[in-house]
Amino acid sequence: MDYLMNIGPEQIFLAILFVWASALTFIFLRFYLFYMKIKKGTKEKSLIPILNELLEKEQRIEKGIIALDKKVIELEDESQFYIQKVGMTRFNPFNDTGGDQSFIISLLDAKDTGVVISSLHTRNGTRWYAKKIVEGKGMEHQLSEEEKSAISKAKKLSS
Repeated sequence: MDYLMNIGPEQIFLAILFVWASALTFIFLRFYLFYMKIKKGTKEKSLIPILNELLEKEQRIEKGIIALDKKVIELEDESQFYIQKVGMTRFNPFNDTGGDQSFIISLLDAKDTGVVISSLHTRNGTRWYAKKIVEGKGMEHQLSEEEKSAISKAKKLSS
């Protein structure tokens, strides 16, 4: 404790000066290392051309991102009309034929609009039929239970 009492103003000043010099040295080294990191990979010796180049790159990247955002929105809008939901139902429409060789496939977009294609297999051959679907409902023709089943399967698979 006596030692602390004998500290003069010169020693306090030297201690403060040492702490101050240490802090400045630490800050300078951090800035220097950061500067070297920025300068790495460039031929420039000055910081101003490097920063200008970084700003130009950032502007190009920003323009690219804006263009990509527009394209994504455009593709999302277009994709509403692509076939996104597919459902299939196999069935036996007649008692005198064996197996579920007849089938119905529903092909729908995001708004449940599309087509159901029916294949009816008989002993004499196979017949194909198609019906237009708008928002999950038949337009010109009434839907059979099997066609409704294929549509509901398509809706469930997309969820």
